[in-house]
Amino acid sequence: MDEILISLPEIADGEDKSSPLKNRIRKNYRHVRKWARRTKTNCFRIYDREIHQYPLAIDYYAGRFCAQYFARSRDDDEPPEDLKEEITQTLCAIFGTQPELIYWRTRTKRKETRQYEKLGESREFFTVLEYGVKFKINLFDYLDSGLFLDHRETRKIVASLSDGKKLLNLFAYTCSFSVHAAMAGSIFTKSVDMSNTYTEWGKDNFVLNSLSLKNNVVVRADCLKFLDEEIYSGLKYDLIVIDPPTISRSKKMDQMFDIQIDYIMLISKALKLLERGGVIFFSTNSRKFTFEESFFPSCSIIEISHKTLPIDFHDPKIHRCWKIERNA
Repeated sequence: MDEILISLPEIADGEDKSSPLKNRIRKNYRHVRKWARRTKTNCFRIYDREIHQYPLAIDYYAGRFCAQYFARSRDDDEPPEDLKEEITQTLCAIFGTQPELIYWRTRTKRKETRQYEKLGESREFFTVLEYGVKFKINLFDYLDSGLFLDHRETRKIVASLSDGKKLLNLFAYTCSFSVHAAMAGSIFTKSVDMSNTYTEWGKDNFVLNSLSLKNNVVVRADCLKFLDEEIYSGLKYDLIVIDPPTISRSKKMDQMFDIQIDYIMLISKALKLLERGGVIFFSTNSRKFTFEESFFPSCSIIEISHKTLPIDFHDPKIHRCWKIERNA
C-alpha cells in the first residue's frame, strides 16, 4: 500500500502564481496531500467549484484525474474547448501528468437521477486506496467512477461501528460501505443493488481486499422488493445503510422511486430488520429533501451531515445524512 501512496506527486515551489485556478488547485492539493499520506488514501477532490468561471469538480484517482463539468443549461452537453484546454494545461503543468490521464464528465441539470449510465466499453479498471481499503475504479465507461468520494467519512463512521456486527447495505452500488465494514471486523454483510454490473463490481471489491464472499453476500434485487422478502425471512441486522437515488425510473422497478415520497416506507421497512439498539444510516443527495422525524416515534434521530463532509469537499450540501437509532 505504501508504494501507491508514495506515488502522490510533489508540487515544487516557485511556480507561476498568476493563475487563480492554478493557485487554488495547488493550495487544495498541498492541504489534502498531507492528510492523504497519513490516512492511506489516494483518491480525493482537488478542486470543488470554488471559482465562478470554472464550474468544475476535479478529482484525483491514483495518478489519474476526473474533471466534471457542471453545465449551466440543460442543453449544454460538453465543456467549452477553451476550458478543456486550460484545465488540461493546468493539470499537466502542476502535476506533470499527460492529457490521456485526464477524463471528462458533464453533469447537466436534466441528469438529476443517479442512474447506471454506461458511456463506453473499455473495461479500463485500476485500483485506489481509501483509508487503506482497496477499490476498483473506472473513469472511462460510466458516468460515476465506482466510488462516491463524498461519502468517505460516512463509510469511516459506519466502519467504526462494524466490529462484530451484521450490516445490510441497500442501494449498495459497488459495495463500498460493506467492504469497509468487513475490513473493520463485521461478521456478516449483505449488499443489495439492482444492477448486475455494479453487484459484480462489488464482488470484485471484496475479492480485491481478500474478503470472503461467503460472509459478504451480494444480492442483485430491487431494494423495495428485497425488503419485503427479508422481513418475511426473519433476519435481523445491527447496522443498515440506505443511500438511495433521488429519483429512479429504472425499467427493473415496478414503479418510479422518489426519495421524498418513498423514504417513509423505505425506513419503516428497514426498521423491521433492525436489532434493538441497532442503527440506520440514511443519506440523500437531494437538496430539496425534508426529513419528518415524527413518522418514526420509536427512534432517536440525529442529522450528522456536518460530520460526514470530507476534508476535500467545500459544498456543505453535497449530501445529507441521518443516524437513526431504534429505541424499542
